Amino acid sequence: MPDFEVTIIGAGVIGLAIAARLSERHPNLVVVEKNEKYGMETSSRNSEVIHAGIYYQPGSLKARLCVEGREELYALCGKHGVPHKKITKIITATNPEELARIEAIYRNGTTNGVELKMLDRQATLKLEPNINTVGSIFSPSTGIISAHGLMDYFYHTAVAYGATVQHHCEVIGIDPLSGGYRITIDEHGHRSSFTTEKVINAAGLFADHIASMIGIDLERTGYKQYFAKGSYFVVTPSKAQLVSRLVYPVPLNEGLGVHAVLDWGGRLKFGPDVEYLHDKKIDYTVAESKRGAFAASIRRILPAIEDEDIAPDMSGIRPKIQKEGEPPKDFLIVHERERGTEGVVNLVGMDSPGLTSSPAIARYVEDLLYG
Repeated sequence: MPDFEVTIIGAGVIGLAIAARLSERHPNLVVVEKNEKYGMETSSRNSEVIHAGIYYQPGSLKARLCVEGREELYALCGKHGVPHKKITKIITATNPEELARIEAIYRNGTTNGVELKMLDRQATLKLEPNINTVGSIFSPSTGIISAHGLMDYFYHTAVAYGATVQHHCEVIGIDPLSGGYRITIDEHGHRSSFTTEKVINAAGLFADHIASMIGIDLERTGYKQYFAKGSYFVVTPSKAQLVSRLVYPVPLNEGLGVHAVLDWGGRLKFGPDVEYLHDKKIDYTVAESKRGAFAASIRRILPAIEDEDIAPDMSGIRPKIQKEGEPPKDFLIVHERERGTEGVVNLVGMDSPGLTSSPAIARYVEDLLYG
């Protein structure tokens, strides 16, 4: 008999959400995390936005799981006291040429089941008088959430149901056995192993590396991940009241564009940009040299911001399965039974809206394994 019924690799927000959901009925569950605490990578370095589900391809996993997850998050936060605020959002067209793109975004969002409202210039300026706009989309269901508060809730829920969360525990091997798998781990240089019936790969930035351990050809399957760094700049307190909600531009290329984010301390931040890290080296430094380009991007939607009004703040790294310059791709959440690895679920390319989708992703994974 295996040591554990379920092993989850990675204690980011998605891994913890899965643990919280599965452990209620499957308490013989372990989460292994290579860092000293859960959620230290992508999950704690983002905009902390509860996305509405506006941009994603209709019918995609991102569209479906974002919309479902958003509603579950608001209910969960209200019931369990996770800090959040339905702060709302505007996507502003900054010139007449962008109005057609705004309308296309509106149609896409409504197709996904998102409540949206088109606003003309005058109505937009009533809400945000300091932004550059010729018209906008208003999203009443967009919000912000404490990512740490959410992960704390998932963690304590899983542990209360009997799950084990083991930190400083890096997976270095996965080998098939009759009726399960042997997981080899490294803990501070000490190697050991245990057995498990099922494996859920929620390893975030390193999910493709874990997938390769079970024999997945990353290039052939499209599982290869690319690191996309996103930096943020914070606005001086004297100008932090220029907007009162999230304000996004019309996307120009990769990502959703440098946008206005209000954090829990009342600070106004802008970000993230998109910088592919071709060497895949983890580096969270925010380069001062980006200030001019950042300020120019910010002035596209908030003209009052000068270069000296912003300062480097934080950065995060997102795992993407599209190469630089390619269009966005959907989540890969796959039960690998067709590849002969029954009981293994890989979650690859879990970038935005992973945090918003996390409760719905957990249910989706449960259905893949037990449905």
